[in-house]
Amino acid sequence: MSEPPPYPQIEPTTFDLIAVGTGLAECIVAAAASASGKTVLHLDTNPFYGSHYSSLSVPELTSFLISNSTASSPPSSTSTTTDIPDYSIVNLITQPVYSDVEISCFYPELMEENLRKFNLDLCGPRVLFCADKSIDLMLKSGASNYVEFKSIDASFVGDGNGKLWNVPDSRAAIFKDKSLTLMEKNQLMRFFKLVQGHLVATVGAGTSGNDGNGNGNDEEEGKMKISDEDLQRPFVEYLSKMRLPPKIRSIILYAIAMADYDQDDMGVCQNLLKTKDGIDRLALYQSSVGRFTNASGALIYPIYGQGELPQAFSRRSAVKGCIHVLRMPVTALLMEKDSGSYKGVRLASGQDIFSQKLVLDPSFTLASPSASPSDLLHESFNFLSTRDVKGKVARGICITRNSLKPDMSNLLVVYPPRSLYPEQITSIRALQISGNLAVCPLGMFVLYLSALCDDAIQGKRLLNAAMNALLTFPDPVNSESSSTVQSETTEEKPSVIWSGLYMQEMSTVLHVLNFCLLLLASHVCTRAHICAHAHKWGVIRILV
Repeated sequence: MSEPPPYPQIEPTTFDLIAVGTGLAECIVAAAASASGKTVLHLDTNPFYGSHYSSLSVPELTSFLISNSTASSPPSSTSTTTDIPDYSIVNLITQPVYSDVEISCFYPELMEENLRKFNLDLCGPRVLFCADKSIDLMLKSGASNYVEFKSIDASFVGDGNGKLWNVPDSRAAIFKDKSLTLMEKNQLMRFFKLVQGHLVATVGAGTSGNDGNGNGNDEEEGKMKISDEDLQRPFVEYLSKMRLPPKIRSIILYAIAMADYDQDDMGVCQNLLKTKDGIDRLALYQSSVGRFTNASGALIYPIYGQGELPQAFSRRSAVKGCIHVLRMPVTALLMEKDSGSYKGVRLASGQDIFSQKLVLDPSFTLASPSASPSDLLHESFNFLSTRDVKGKVARGICITRNSLKPDMSNLLVVYPPRSLYPEQITSIRALQISGNLAVCPLGMFVLYLSALCDDAIQGKRLLNAAMNALLTFPDPVNSESSSTVQSETTEEKPSVIWSGLYMQEMSTVLHVLNFCLLLLASHVCTRAHICAHAHKWGVIRILV
């Protein structure tokens, strides 16, 4: 009989907060609690940081996807009683987050030499705007001291003919863009000027200057404020009202405003973008360009992969006294018998740890809710017995030996809805990252793809359509998709060495129950700020 793993004993046994899982959201909250002087214990079953936000080698990624595509076995003991007289046990299991995993290796010998030289993002593509509030959070919290970023060279919009159209990110870029006609340049310039004038008028900057130099232009732009009626109408309607051609509308909607669903079809669009929200996204894009001296574009990406983001917050919390324990599964929650409220967790080692608050990875659910009488379960535990899944995202990872653009290393490609085939109702995004960001060996490239979908069939079709438009395979990936895209360019498409496709569930509910006393710093963030950022970067469940 094999001996159980030697789990370490944890001292002390009582904390203000226990965080289970080292995903980005959990790490943000743990860093916030530690910075405000709270005692924090941060646990993770995995031997690495990041959980579902980690960057892994090829073998680690494959193993993680497969192990997290099936439900975990319930604990060996399903009793709801414990040897502590005042507490009962609520057993936990993890539900599968991933499904329909497909791994293909087309050049085994080449990959064998480099298997552990990759840092592949589990939830890519994920880039950040330079002016995004998440960047402000990292700067103010000090987490930016533990991570470095590089700029994404350029963004493109793809079409069904295999062409990639450059996304101009400034007035100068519009004039230099050879893919736009003179009329299209003028139309785009006028629209950007209108947006800038609206923003100036909104903040009252049009009348704030008294130096007499250039103030007239500010006043002129200040008169361009968009009406409240237009701000509440669908953004696509407002763009049509401005007489922008379909090509320009597509660039603005899907490559700058980053809309996910087909904005022209109200019947299938699950997230219709209002003009006000569209203008805010354009403002974010414009303010991101040139914010940092070492990032010329609007988008940046962390060196060594997105797994560095949760680690940056983990390092920040460790400096403030947070205790981190990896390879430590949590098997159950401790419930007070009389009140039914949360009191602590039971570890795989059998040790019980107590805390006032708990942050729980969203993949956890009750092992056997029926085993616990309903009158004993506190309402705080009710949501753990169900999964609030809001759809799926299809993800793909491809490793190539050549860049999509010979003169560029890191770039983003967006395929708007219906650009590859008529039934495509969501945008498809493809992010190419090179070896100069330390995610793969020099001379190789990693291409991340993602698209929102309802099921695996739809998701795989979306990914295959984009992959066949951008890449070549030793064997056809999808004959139906490849027949819909005929490249008209003479450039040879990169050949795929390795690929991985999988579906990931999306949960969008953030449960916050009496979650107080958490301040990143009194002069930086409030509870609302922390919860907003945690919700944006990943779903967490917080228990009293």
